[in-house]
Amino acid sequence: MYALKLTQIGNSYGWILPKEMLSKLKLEKGDCTYVTEAPDGMRITPYKSAAEEHLKLGRQFMHDFRDTFRELAK
Repeated sequence: MYALKLTQIGNSYGWILPKEMLSKLKLEKGDCTYVTEAPDGMRITPYKSAAEEHLKLGRQFMHDFRDTFRELAK
């Protein structure tokens, strides 16, 4: 477990991540991280949630075939 202290950086706030944590997450300067809600709190990950991408694709599929779905629902 890591304890991260929130600190002011210019006009913003941020966490300073220890080198060991950066190494474990395989992060380098400029990399993007994602924060998602989890049942036990918040999760920070360097990977975009696959579920989020699947939902986006599913919504697009349903939008593209909405007329077909309406006909099938009759």
